[in-house]
Amino acid sequence: MLSLEGVHAEYGKIKALNGIGLTVEEGEIATLIGANGAGKSTTLKTIVGWARASRGTVKLNGEDVTHLATHKIVARGVALVPEGREIFGDMTVLENLEMGAFLRRDKAGITRDMDLVFSLFPILANRRKQKSKSLSGGEQQMLAISRALMTKPSLMLLDEPSLGLAPMLVKTIFETLREINRQGVTLFLVEQNAHMALKLARKGYVLEKGTIASCNDCQALLADETIQKTYLGMD
Repeated sequence: MLSLEGVHAEYGKIKALNGIGLTVEEGEIATLIGANGAGKSTTLKTIVGWARASRGTVKLNGEDVTHLATHKIVARGVALVPEGREIFGDMTVLENLEMGAFLRRDKAGITRDMDLVFSLFPILANRRKQKSKSLSGGEQQMLAISRALMTKPSLMLLDEPSLGLAPMLVKTIFETLREINRQGVTLFLVEQNAHMALKLARKGYVLEKGTIASCNDCQALLADETIQKTYLGMD
């Protein structure tokens, strides 16, 4: 479904990505882990066109989308849940969800997906008329995921969905992501909580200083002593 081939990206003179390559297969959950500043967020931004690859290609279902505008990439079924949520704080929960469906014209499908997100996150149904900036951090993350779902994605990119959340909320968010995947959405997850990410995903990539240092089945990565010491805090 998604492939990056020899992708480079820079911020001015600072190299963020140095020829990375990865694939995400349809229907799977894949994750990208690494230290702060390794280039994880830049990878997701490059996929959706928020950052531009200076070299290499980004392909979606075999189509080169490297230089497409972001709204055209979204129209092809890619949704990003950004780090920090980036919800519209002065809009209500319902208005945020409607913004997620902005490019859609299938009214019956929009209604159906609205019911779906309220079934996944019942608290949002209770808060639908509430200003989004008044929600808790966990509720805002639920809203960010739900807004992305309202685009009707086939591929969802998530940037640090557990950031700043209490452990019980993190568990709830990850259980919901598994359910979203069961319903047919492919997930590509960037996550500082490497242990949770590797438990959720099937395939994992390790990013070090803008370069893919390792790729393996997540169970193998969890058993790798170097991964355990470097990213999982285990002796």
